Amino acid sequence: MELSLGEIVNDFALALKAVDQTQPRGASRKSIYRLGVGPLTEAETIKQALIYLKEYVRRSAYENVSPTPYPNSRQKCDMVIPNAWAIEFKLIRPFGDNGEEAEHWSKNVLHPYKGSTSSIGDCLKLRESDFVERKAVIVFGYEHTPPRIDLTIAVNAFEVIAVQVVGLKLGQRYTAEIGQLIHPVHQQGKVFGWEIL
Repeated sequence: MELSLGEIVNDFALALKAVDQTQPRGASRKSIYRLGVGPLTEAETIKQALIYLKEYVRRSAYENVSPTPYPNSRQKCDMVIPNAWAIEFKLIRPFGDNGEEAEHWSKNVLHPYKGSTSSIGDCLKLRESDFVERKAVIVFGYEHTPPRIDLTIAVNAFEVIAVQVVGLKLGQRYTAEIGQLIHPVHQQGKVFGWEIL
């Protein structure tokens, strides 16, 4: 059963909500964060979401999904659904766990250079890779309810830079929203996905 990118975006949003309901607590070397999916690192969020997807959502579709090395490289792609999709994820959070605005949060999607770890850098890396799977990028993030900084503005800018400046060809944008998260700052989430054509 091959999943559409729209289904994957919706499933990932469901998984984020489910992970949030387990009241996870993220931590760094210096801090222990408040409960919720919002403060988790990108890698931890993807890991927890994949556990949920394999266990509870379209089990047969996600059972062989994992981070997978790029062909002829040590770097890993965040999620490969064999013979279907190679997907890179990017987390954006305008505000930290403490409620203060993060200074460079938008560079995760907007930095337009090959080799960068931004969404645009990931698109370029995927486009040039030898994966046989279709290629996509998914951006997910958290904001206040109502948004103090709307993630959609950064996503609109990503599309303009990716297409008009860098010359990428992106497919249709798929979007899913997540409401009522438990964190007092990361109160709601959004997930956006595009196929790299």
